[in-house]
Amino acid sequence: MNQQVVSLLYIVALFALLYFLLIRPQQQRQKKHMEMIRNLKVNDPIVTIGGIYGTIVKIKDDTLVVRVADNVRIEILKNAVAQVRPREEEEEKEK
Repeated sequence: MNQQVVSLLYIVALFALLYFLLIRPQQQRQKKHMEMIRNLKVNDPIVTIGGIYGTIVKIKDDTLVVRVADNVRIEILKNAVAQVRPREEEEEKEK
């Protein structure tokens, strides 16, 4: 009986370790990414997952229209946004 309890505790401890090392951090990253997507605004400079730099021109339900160059606009999924870059005006004020 004692051997079975030890084995059961070992399995429970292993699952707890996996949860805290793998599952929980991934959920936190996903939560931060979803919060970033919810806070997107027009004129925010962004970088896509593919490495394309652009500025948000229009926000739709599931997509964004992004200006990547003069007179060049592309439509991307909101989930394709990797990060929001700091605005250039804010960077100049800090200097």
